[in-house]
Amino acid sequence: MTAEINHDRRHYLSTAVKSIAAAELVVVGAAHAQSVMNIQARAAALVHVLAVDDDPTIREAITDYLGQYEFRVSTVADGGAMRAVLANDAVDLIVLDLMLRPEDGIALLRRLRDQSAIPIVMLTGRREEADRVMSLELGADDYLTKPFSPRELLARIRAVLRRCRREVRQGRPEGIRAYRFDGWELNLNTRRLRNRNGQTVPLSNGEFSLLVVLLGAPNRVLSRHELLDMSRLHNDDVYNRSVNTQVMRLRRKLEGNPTKPKYICTERGVGYLFGVPVEVIY
Repeated sequence: MTAEINHDRRHYLSTAVKSIAAAELVVVGAAHAQSVMNIQARAAALVHVLAVDDDPTIREAITDYLGQYEFRVSTVADGGAMRAVLANDAVDLIVLDLMLRPEDGIALLRRLRDQSAIPIVMLTGRREEADRVMSLELGADDYLTKPFSPRELLARIRAVLRRCRREVRQGRPEGIRAYRFDGWELNLNTRRLRNRNGQTVPLSNGEFSLLVVLLGAPNRVLSRHELLDMSRLHNDDVYNRSVNTQVMRLRRKLEGNPTKPKYICTERGVGYLFGVPVEVIY
C-alpha cells in the first residue's frame, strides 16, 4: 500500500512539474513573440537610409555607424539592387557613390531625379571640382569626398533631412512616395500598406485611393463628396459601395477597435478626418 502511495505521489509530482514547464514555455514564447513585434515596429519608425557603394568595407562602416544613431540602414553594391530596394520599401535618403559599375553614380542620380525628390548625398573619391558641381547641378543635396569621417556623414545626412523637412512644411517638392503614421507605412509606388509589425495589409483599389486622400489631409475634415472627388474614383465600384462602406472596411484593417477609431474619425453630419500626425516621404 505504501509503495502504491509513493508511486502515485511521484506520478503526481512529475505531472505537476511537466505542467509548470509547459506553462513557462508558453510564457517565454509569448514574450519572445512580443519582443519580435516590438523590434519590427521600432524598425518601421526609424529613418531609412539606403547606401549604394561597391566597396563592402564602406557599406559595413556606414551600417555600423548610422545604426548607433537610430537609423535603419540598407546597403547595396549597384544600381540594380538599389532599384529593387526602392521598389519594395520607402527610403528617406540615399547615400550614393559616384564611381559605380556598370551604371555610374551620375547616371543613377539623373535617373533618380527624373523619378522622385528623394534626398541624395553623393560620395566621391575624386577631388575635381567639376564632379562635385555636376552632382549638385543634377540634383544631389550634398556631397562628401572619400576618405570621409562617419561623423561628418552623419552630420550631413541630418542637415539634408532637416532642410527637406522644412521644404515639405512649405508645400514643396512634389512626388510623394509614401506616408507614415503611428508606425504604419503606405508606399504609393508599390501600393502596399504595412502595419506596425512590418506585415503587409491588403487593400482594394477603393480602399487604397481613399486612404491616400485621408493621409494627404490629416486633421482636416473631408466631406463624402470631397472624398469621392479627390480619390478620382467616380465609377460604379465606389458609388455602389459608398464612402461609408469603404471607410468601414478601412477601419477594420487599421483600427484596434473599429467602433472607437483613432485614425479615421467621423465628424457627424460633415464627413471624416484622419486623426493622427502623418509623415510624408518624398
